[in-house]
Amino acid sequence: MLSKALSFTILGIEAFPVEVEVDFGLGLPGITIVGLPDSSIKESRERIRSALKNSGFQFPMKKITINLAPADLKKEGSGFDLAIAVALLSGMEIVSKETLNKKAFLGELALDGRIKSTKGILPAVIKAKELGLDEVIIPYENLKEASLVKDFKIIGVKHLREVTDYLKGIFNPQQENIEVLEDMESEFDIDFAEVLGQELAKRAFEISAAGGHNLLMIGPPGAGKTMLAQRIPTILPPMSYEEALETTKIYSVAGLLFAEKPFIINRPFRNPHFGISEAGMIGGGTYPKPGEISLAHNGVLFLDEFPEFRKDVIEALRQPLEDGKVTITRASFTITYPAKFMLICAMNPCRCGYYGHPTKPCQCTFQEIKKYRSKLSGPIIDRIDIHLEVPPVEFKDLMKEPIKGSLDSKTIQERVVKARKIQERRYGSPLKVNARLKPKEIKKYCILEPKAQDFLEKVANKFNFSARALHKILKVSRTIADLEESEIILKQHIAEAVQYRILEKPLWES
Repeated sequence: MLSKALSFTILGIEAFPVEVEVDFGLGLPGITIVGLPDSSIKESRERIRSALKNSGFQFPMKKITINLAPADLKKEGSGFDLAIAVALLSGMEIVSKETLNKKAFLGELALDGRIKSTKGILPAVIKAKELGLDEVIIPYENLKEASLVKDFKIIGVKHLREVTDYLKGIFNPQQENIEVLEDMESEFDIDFAEVLGQELAKRAFEISAAGGHNLLMIGPPGAGKTMLAQRIPTILPPMSYEEALETTKIYSVAGLLFAEKPFIINRPFRNPHFGISEAGMIGGGTYPKPGEISLAHNGVLFLDEFPEFRKDVIEALRQPLEDGKVTITRASFTITYPAKFMLICAMNPCRCGYYGHPTKPCQCTFQEIKKYRSKLSGPIIDRIDIHLEVPPVEFKDLMKEPIKGSLDSKTIQERVVKARKIQERRYGSPLKVNARLKPKEIKKYCILEPKAQDFLEKVANKFNFSARALHKILKVSRTIADLEESEIILKQHIAEAVQYRILEKPLWES
């Protein structure tokens, strides 16, 4: 006798339907699972056997073949337990086959029949809705996460008995009325007003947030680079529902959601250690998972001590910085993860950190300084829009009270949101920012006054900027103009944008 149930497997951050087929045949009792299952799925035989027995069902003493179709798609994870168990119960005629139509099942079974949470629920529920299914039955612990999907029937269950009783129509699970995004306002216990001095740096961070620009800070230890970077989420615009949904999908697949708050409403801020591997940064592995650049999607990736990262890790950032996504190709799979993030980097001017310091002498030799800086190639530097020198803070500035008003996070965020609204009206999309302009769009939207064009030509010839660097200057100047609500890019906007390209020149020229 053949019975079927529907479930999902995850590849990248997308869910793919998997039909669980169970056949009862003649022969020695046992269970065989085929269809490219991983070890966790093969081990489900014992979990399901114990779960059925401890839920009051007699396990059939027959030869059982379980096929996960399509057979050429690799499956992993314990989320197939529930679908296999339901298909077995259908084959045993405990539940009707008709009740399984247009339904999907996800969840891991405990030995006593409890249904435990599993990762990747959100993309699976989204796919179930896209396929036109009537409902999806998932672990109760994942109900909040799944509730991000609107206008779709989701049933949260705690035990295998609840599933069978629900399919028989004798039990109706009590579902909470969950409104997961009732409050999209973010609260922070840090503020830009706490950063004393560094007015130029704060201005650069405001421009970076307003246009989604990448930023590199160069300065000695203790100048406040990390403190500045940690506060950039406080001035970024709140995430939209679409952004929250996409970001939560990534964290769901990675298994990084918390049961008490299984959705992401604050923009991610990722700060990996410089010992991270290339796979840890861009994603991948035997069973592929999102890397740090994807976990920073719609948020910020902060790389402190930038030159200390392995060179292959730094160079692996090239494609994501340009394309907003990363494609990982291996012998057995090709997957694409989203990776639209703001890159914020911090570095010392040399290994000891005091090259060019006004009072502390540098202990590095010329060769040591050159070797330290050579880790950052020209193509990587070109892909960072704003280069910023962060000088040491003077004692008199440290003794001041925190500045209120124009330089606190709330006020800066208001200006950033206003600039983002201008970009939304211009580009017709809330997800499009100046930093993501393509070359033909730069020509269309970055209109310069004659004085600005003449000034940019002189500067470009003097410093021999690459075409990419010129595009970065135009994008940053477009953001500066938006902050001042100017439709035309003026000379002063170009001049301010240029200073964020030439500040590092003395540090890189040897």
